[in-house]
Amino acid sequence: MQCSWKAVLLLALASIAIQYTAIRTFTAKSFHSCPIPNPVNCGLSQDTDVADRLCDESPTFSYNLSRKTHVLILATTRSGSSFVGQLFNQHFDVFYLFEPLYHVQYTLIPKLTQSKSTTDRRVMLGASRDLLRSLYDCDLYFLENYIKPQPVNHTTDRLFRRGASKALCSPPVCESLGAVDLHLEEGDCVKKCGTLNLTLATESCREHGHVAIKTVRVPEVSDLRALVEDPRLNLKVIQLVRDPRGILASRSETFRDTYRLWRIWDGTGRKPYNLDVTQLTTVCEDFWNSVSTGLNRPLWLKGKYMLVRYEDLARNPMKKTEEIYDFLGIPMDSNVERWIQNNTRGDRSSSKHKYGTVRNSAATAEKWRFRLSYEIVAFTQHACRQVLAQLGYKTASSEEELKNLSISLVEERDFLPFS
Repeated sequence: MQCSWKAVLLLALASIAIQYTAIRTFTAKSFHSCPIPNPVNCGLSQDTDVADRLCDESPTFSYNLSRKTHVLILATTRSGSSFVGQLFNQHFDVFYLFEPLYHVQYTLIPKLTQSKSTTDRRVMLGASRDLLRSLYDCDLYFLENYIKPQPVNHTTDRLFRRGASKALCSPPVCESLGAVDLHLEEGDCVKKCGTLNLTLATESCREHGHVAIKTVRVPEVSDLRALVEDPRLNLKVIQLVRDPRGILASRSETFRDTYRLWRIWDGTGRKPYNLDVTQLTTVCEDFWNSVSTGLNRPLWLKGKYMLVRYEDLARNPMKKTEEIYDFLGIPMDSNVERWIQNNTRGDRSSSKHKYGTVRNSAATAEKWRFRLSYEIVAFTQHACRQVLAQLGYKTASSEEELKNLSISLVEERDFLPFS
């Protein structure tokens, strides 16, 4: 049986119309986000009625559909990420979350450390992407699957570093605050605000124009491709890097037990035979792979990726912050400017907390030169020679050169965003 060309054309037009209607229906309707099974006990034989009831009781959320600009600060531990996070936390229209992926890590891989294999570190990536997608859609209930013990009536006192998020320590999330409590310290937030009501937090998230999340638990920007390519999120990635020598010095000082052998080497001049060098090389490999992806400018990252060196931000915090906000297309408000002025000129005693952000930023960026022995610096320079060259960090050929060059160890580089 033969079909005329008119019949074929009609069938084609009908097919296009059906597909168009389906797409319009999907994007116009609210998306129902149902709680996933407990990650620790996710058997397939769960009670169907219970699952249906959970779905019926779950709130309804509408996708972003690019109305907001969402931000992910991609970093590693002790690279200045807490400082960069505050550049968004202080913005009146940004809902900021500090390390929500902590809960994914310690639910799925409780003993995960920086020294574990790449395979171990990537076990949590799928769950992390799902959580990030939900948080950018202001579905904070999704966090309940990873908070232990499980929240009751959507309230919890176990959210990691809640006090680092201004939005979670302000009305309407924190209803007990008075006028004198508008600028709470992190520890005071938990004391004065009590348990966190995730329903109120969700409402606050929706009232903000943008969502920013900081994480040190995603190894490379390529791991975020599915989120970056999702047009409903309008996600932009700020990749923060720092001189690996500075990272090693900061970690050795902050995580004294974990980096005990590095400290022994630094103090005695003798390298321990069982030194875990992956504590250093993993950082350099992640930087190399991730930055290479960004600098190669794949189409999926066009307009979505900006590389920021901590040292550049430390030397010119206001100028660099303005560049970041310009890349994001978000106006920088006076709260951010005021915070920068108050938190980048501190003295040595300003930063008492290991995650503190009040400091002399330029001095902090180069302090590693006086903390590490030249033997460790030389070892680091050899182990990380590729990424040091890639990012414009100069090497020192002697202890005298190391002490005298100061911030000039960083080459002038202009890593323009891919637009």
